[in-house]
Amino acid sequence: MSARHFLSLDDLGASGIDSVIASAIARKREAPTDRPLLGRTLAMMFEKSSTRTRVSFEAGMTRLGGHAIFLSPGDTQIGRGEPVEDTARVLSGMCDAVMVRNHSHAVLEQFAAYASVPVINGLTDRLHPCQLLADLQTYVEHRGDIRGRTVAWIGDGNNMCHSYINAARLLGFHLRIAAPEGYAPDDSLVRAAGDQVSIYDKAQQAADGADLVVTDVWASMGDEQSREARLADFANFQVNKALMSWAAPDALFMHCLPAHRGEEVSAEVIDGPASVVWDEAENRLHAQMALLLHLLEAGA
Repeated sequence: MSARHFLSLDDLGASGIDSVIASAIARKREAPTDRPLLGRTLAMMFEKSSTRTRVSFEAGMTRLGGHAIFLSPGDTQIGRGEPVEDTARVLSGMCDAVMVRNHSHAVLEQFAAYASVPVINGLTDRLHPCQLLADLQTYVEHRGDIRGRTVAWIGDGNNMCHSYINAARLLGFHLRIAAPEGYAPDDSLVRAAGDQVSIYDKAQQAADGADLVVTDVWASMGDEQSREARLADFANFQVNKALMSWAAPDALFMHCLPAHRGEEVSAEVIDGPASVVWDEAENRLHAQMALLLHLLEAGA
């Protein structure tokens, strides 16, 4: 039987997303003491730095009774030119799953093609599906089912935005995206989502009546060289109190972190009553534990 990978939300589908979120919420509430992944090992390959991804996967494997191994490019032969497919084969023979956080989504897909164990996308330049599981869990905990709701994405059409587009298509909520000219999300993903996604050039249009407002940093990892230009381009796309006043009265605010107060979000919003970013960050742990169980127990 071929391994079950998680490279995008499409690998779970709507029913799989619902199942993983329900499992995450249940285990979070009950704090079980079982160790279903006792003796199992997760290899974690990091080409990009991380706080939440590393800690959540490592702590999650520990809580489930398993073990996680941190691998940076300097720790492995892949950092010295070993072919991706060779590394995938070797790690598949020694570990039960591999989490990859790297720059290129194409390289992730190449790795998964040669791996015989589940491969998890911890972030690429195209998608960040693990974060979406945490975001969706957080919304369900605070407001219930996200289907039929309106979500406003304010800012860069980046990997997070792309995963929100996929989530809107799969789960049936309306995603309004406000991005400056030149920073729109991938057009093929937008087209695939059909009427579930709308694009605007003004933040207020996207936020109008929204149930959830989401943003991300204006200069992601790899964009540092264009930081000053981006600060100017995104000046009218800050999520602040004025913008949140356009959203629904009980709208929530999310940010995948790290955040730059005074840039993409004001302190009064991220530290204010609408913000659920700390629940969102903690839920990386619970959602990823549920994902690991889904991938490893299903393949046992």
